[in-house]
Amino acid sequence: MSEIFGNGTVWALLGVALAAGLAGCGSAIGVGVAGQAAAGVVTEDPDKFAKVLVLQLLPGTQGIYGLLIAFVTLSRIGILGGAEPDLVSGLLIFAACLPIAIAGLVSGIHQGRTSAASIGIVAKKPEQFVKAMLFPAMVETYAILALLVSFLAIVNI
Repeated sequence: MSEIFGNGTVWALLGVALAAGLAGCGSAIGVGVAGQAAAGVVTEDPDKFAKVLVLQLLPGTQGIYGLLIAFVTLSRIGILGGAEPDLVSGLLIFAACLPIAIAGLVSGIHQGRTSAASIGIVAKKPEQFVKAMLFPAMVETYAILALLVSFLAIVNI
């Protein structure tokens, strides 16, 4: 057992799994919440499909960010190229994956809720679409910051 946890690649792969998995879960939950709201609007007015679809898709970006960090990390640790990390590097890579993993999960869920509320705005006042997009976009800011932190940390380890 100590051989497993003393292996840098194992720690780095755990970081990969968390980055892709948690950020992906956040996106799946967020897109699902927004999709439920979007389906209700489209049932009442099919002409609003394009606008509510854009709002529904916004929480999906966190999963993309987590996947991007996963690929960068896999390239760095010898799975898709690069060199196998020692224990210290593996632990550092694990830690570097945590910002997008945690922020991706939390912001994906909250962006989905915010998108659902914005879909409500579009349902009642479709001309306010641009304003409605700003609310979930503000949540996106924190996912982008976490992506940058994870990316810069991984490429500089």
